Amino acid sequence: MASAAGARRPTSSSLAKRHASTSENLGKVTSSAAASKKRPALANITNQRHGVGSVNAGRPESSKIVPCSTKIVSIKKGPSASTNASFSGPTLLPTASSMVAANRATSLPKSDVLIPKITAASASCNMDLTESPDKSDSCSVSMDESMSTCDSLKSPDVEYMDNNEIAAVDSIERKASNLLCISEPMEIAGNMCKRDVLAAKESGDKIVDVDDNLDDPQLCATIACDIYKHLRASEAKKRPATNFMEKVQKDINASMRAILIDWLVEVAEEYRLVPDTLYLTVNYIDRYLSGNVMDRQRLQLLGVACMMIASKYEEICAPQVEEFCYITDNTYFKEEVLQMESAVLNYLKFEMTAPTAKCFLRRLVRVAQGVNEAPLLQLECLANYIAELSLLEYSMLCFAPSLIAASSIYLARFILIPSKRPWNPTLRHYTLYQPYDLRDCVLALHGLCCNSNNSSLPAIREKYSQHKYKFVAKKYCPPSIPQEYFHNISS
Repeated sequence: MASAAGARRPTSSSLAKRHASTSENLGKVTSSAAASKKRPALANITNQRHGVGSVNAGRPESSKIVPCSTKIVSIKKGPSASTNASFSGPTLLPTASSMVAANRATSLPKSDVLIPKITAASASCNMDLTESPDKSDSCSVSMDESMSTCDSLKSPDVEYMDNNEIAAVDSIERKASNLLCISEPMEIAGNMCKRDVLAAKESGDKIVDVDDNLDDPQLCATIACDIYKHLRASEAKKRPATNFMEKVQKDINASMRAILIDWLVEVAEEYRLVPDTLYLTVNYIDRYLSGNVMDRQRLQLLGVACMMIASKYEEICAPQVEEFCYITDNTYFKEEVLQMESAVLNYLKFEMTAPTAKCFLRRLVRVAQGVNEAPLLQLECLANYIAELSLLEYSMLCFAPSLIAASSIYLARFILIPSKRPWNPTLRHYTLYQPYDLRDCVLALHGLCCNSNNSSLPAIREKYSQHKYKFVAKKYCPPSIPQEYFHNISS
């Protein structure tokens, strides 16, 4: 930021702070930060000058929300810092990076930071492998205790069986399936793992086998098709309502939701959260709003609570609750965040696993890269950029996550190579989507890409305008897509 040139940009992740901070240090940092002049964390989500009295009631003067028309904040090392509170347009959320930068700028000197002594505690949890299993403390578990038996799973009555005794084998298999509660496999339309069609050709193109690499265990080549099939079958169960703004909510609208998500994109980028955390956060927010009336003054509270839940689910080292309080400029207390977290978890019945567009993108990017027609890294970044743009739009909830992922691949391939048909038999085979099935979603995403430069919520565009994302947000997007590109591909 231009006005933040005097402030040192944090060069390391907030993970270092979380590893080195104890609860005592966190209290010191928070009190030190409170002494300096706070900047508004969410400004005014209603895009109005007034109307925030209810959320400020009973709070200290320094934590009241002050309307702010710009995301530019001057952070100085001196005792004073000023913000521009004039109104010249729609109110935007302040950047999360400036909040964290202010937190670090006002932290204690390095000499005052206490490193917790964990040697004694860790020593008590370490057991010499040469010691006898009988010597155990509170952190030790013997091998006999960790390997328990189950009385319900009894050994078969027949110890040796000839291959010809098929009936007996089937009987034992049925008995084992009943004892293990193995359900019947879930089937969806089509069979994506049929290898007899891999040699089929159409218009000179053949279906490429993208699951031929059995050496890399991360690719899960032997079960990748089954995983994708399960995600397609289960995505409908974890989707939010597509009309909750009209049917359920009375005090918030789609614009407020977009402002919140734009701010959460900055928070996720500043704390270097994995993309799945952001997608799950939006999924939790929309699912909760689908059945609970939300006050606009508590919408940001819902956002940070959902991001904290998603962080605990996805991150190796999730941000602490105090950090989520501070990123809101302490607008909400720790107890409020924890209460909202409990409310969300109970409403969602602790069903945290949800197929998002990012889950499908991992699979489809690999399928699209099997053709090798475009720069692979650019294709991946551009598809991710297009998919993230869909998070801001409430109207995109009518499309399934797998459809958004497939449409993002379609549009990314079109932007990179406009002269060639974006869809091919390989993509049709693995996605089970014909080009015409993607038409409405592709056109909606195309409109978002073309209008992204004029958007008042630039967090995603600025994120993907960086070198590490290959500047894909600056790619030229053709103004129209030829209609013949949406003609179906025959099997």
